[in-house]
Amino acid sequence: MKFTDQLWQDISPVYEAILDHGFVGNLLDGSLPGATFQYYIQQDALYLTDFSRALNQLAARAATPNDMLQFTQFAQNAILVERALHETYFTLYNIQPETRKMPACFAYTNYLLATTSLQAIAVGAAAVLPCFWIYRQVGKYIYQQAIQENPYRAWIDTYAGDAFDQSVNQMLALTDAYAETAGPIELDQMREAFRISSRLEWYFWNDAYTQNRWLV
Repeated sequence: MKFTDQLWQDISPVYEAILDHGFVGNLLDGSLPGATFQYYIQQDALYLTDFSRALNQLAARAATPNDMLQFTQFAQNAILVERALHETYFTLYNIQPETRKMPACFAYTNYLLATTSLQAIAVGAAAVLPCFWIYRQVGKYIYQQAIQENPYRAWIDTYAGDAFDQSVNQMLALTDAYAETAGPIELDQMREAFRISSRLEWYFWNDAYTQNRWLV
């Protein structure tokens, strides 16, 4: 069993909780309120900017040119997706940009930035992996079951492409390669980083679903 397979097995309860979440269910059947989707897209745009920064930090610390190039390409793709949100979905769904991160987005992005800058590169790779992997699995789950007349069909269709699938496979291969040379302590740190980011994926969707905001 690959190391990444072990990681996925470890967070299977988190993934099931994500699939069972009302946000995913409502997005799938098209009943998600517009305000909820707007909150989500606004926060996702802010998240992707810092996600790109985290990936660039890994690129700067990578030991080989190939790894540097891979992380740089991932970072560029994250910005391109963020730009697409603004140019396509913000207009299509009449969404206004947001400049303030809400609690889950704030916690998630700060965790990623801290981990990719302060921990070993292998741990940083494990921390960013859930955004790739969980998103692919959830995206496929929604795409396969969503009704054709879904008001969010344009957004759903973006996760059916081969390009994103290829990026996820590349990130999985990178993480497995780092795990092969990591010692026992570092492997435990990778597992914990993957678990934390996976939990934060759930909180990200939950914040949108509950319209969670700062107290003051």
